[in-house]
Amino acid sequence: MDVESTKAEEEARKRRERLKNLRNRISENQNGEDENVDEALPKFTSKPSSPKPKTPESVETEVQEQLEAAKPEPLIEEVDLTILAPRKPDWDLKRDVAKKLEILERRTQKAIAELIREKNLYMFFVR
Repeated sequence: MDVESTKAEEEARKRRERLKNLRNRISENQNGEDENVDEALPKFTSKPSSPKPKTPESVETEVQEQLEAAKPEPLIEEVDLTILAPRKPDWDLKRDVAKKLEILERRTQKAIAELIREKNLYMFFVR
């Protein structure tokens, strides 16, 4: 505990000396500006800035410029719809339903096989 308290006391003493020296330099140079004093003072960079209010004319011209910049230039005069159309109109349906169709195909094959077995058993007992 003594080591920590002595370190803290030493830091506090150094801080007091720096502030005292700074106050002395400022009081000595009240009439003139001293560059060293400016460097010693903390500088705050997050000062609120108040922008100049815009006039309605400047706002209108700025908005007009943005609107003109947003207008796209036509790249192609005429678009051929056959180029944009898919090869088959139902390709997306086939893609989306393919998994379900596979499951149904397996179930159908199992059901057919079961019906054939039942028919064979029925024929066996009827004879």
